[in-house]
Amino acid sequence: MKLVFAGTPEVAVPALDALIASDRHEVAAVVTRPDAPAGRGRRLVASPVAERAEEAGIEVLKPARPRDEDFLARLREIGPDCCPVVAYGALLPRTTLDVPARGWVNLHFSLLPAWRGAAPVQHAIMAGDEVTGASTFLIEEGLDSGPVYGVLTEEVRPTDTSGDLLTRLAFAGAGLLVATMDGIEDGTLHAVPQPAEGVTLGPKITVEDAQVQWSAPALRVDRVVRGCTPAPGAWTLFRGERLKLIQAVPVLDRADLAPGELSAAKNNVYVGTGSHAVELLWVQPQGKKPMRAADWARGVRIVHGELLGI
Repeated sequence: MKLVFAGTPEVAVPALDALIASDRHEVAAVVTRPDAPAGRGRRLVASPVAERAEEAGIEVLKPARPRDEDFLARLREIGPDCCPVVAYGALLPRTTLDVPARGWVNLHFSLLPAWRGAAPVQHAIMAGDEVTGASTFLIEEGLDSGPVYGVLTEEVRPTDTSGDLLTRLAFAGAGLLVATMDGIEDGTLHAVPQPAEGVTLGPKITVEDAQVQWSAPALRVDRVVRGCTPAPGAWTLFRGERLKLIQAVPVLDRADLAPGELSAAKNNVYVGTGSHAVELLWVQPQGKKPMRAADWARGVRIVHGELLGI
């Protein structure tokens, strides 16, 4: 099939690479979000998908909105049979969905209908799911509600951050997306409606969502830290400034600290929660680079009984 691939962040690049490498399909163009300001200089930078497409000599389309007439006219000129999508980042209106004869097919990083929305992997970790996966489905105007072509499953490991899990799903999902294109092309694959039961939503995680509540149990604190790493980053307050929490592990044999109470030894930093303590391993003070929690604690000279979160 002739394909137009839509995607924006780094997590979409493995799928684009897999489609480019396929000997059954042609990636005629790529659709991605417009260049965005980045870095201290806030200069405009192309998306990772745009950079990869340009390296491969593929036409790149960057509409401000996917309903723009200039974009729709060029899409109709290209005449794609199907448009595979991975984390494009914009809603597709009916006028755009109707262009390819075989529709727009999304690779979504959950086992639909679980975790529909922008942050399925983060929510799976924060909810304590033991298994998640990826699904390919035909895009409709509803939120991730279209019929499903294929799925794969992936274990959520006890130490997984959302970055770890998303990387594995991106590479495994790339194969699923190519297989879905193959099955659509040869007529062996047909989309099946999602069940009405089991729908959960996984909206974008906000900075407010990522604030650690020390009154919660240690397992909840662990899941929030892992689910929000690397973005938006779990955090708490220390002496009125934000302290980013990069890695923290529950300590099942210590329950002598009040929620948020700090205890620092030579090589360990513990914090109380609503159940037992967690040990901070890596943190990032405001305006500084990531560092080992023990080094941070020595530098700030924690006072006995001092609390996080205030």
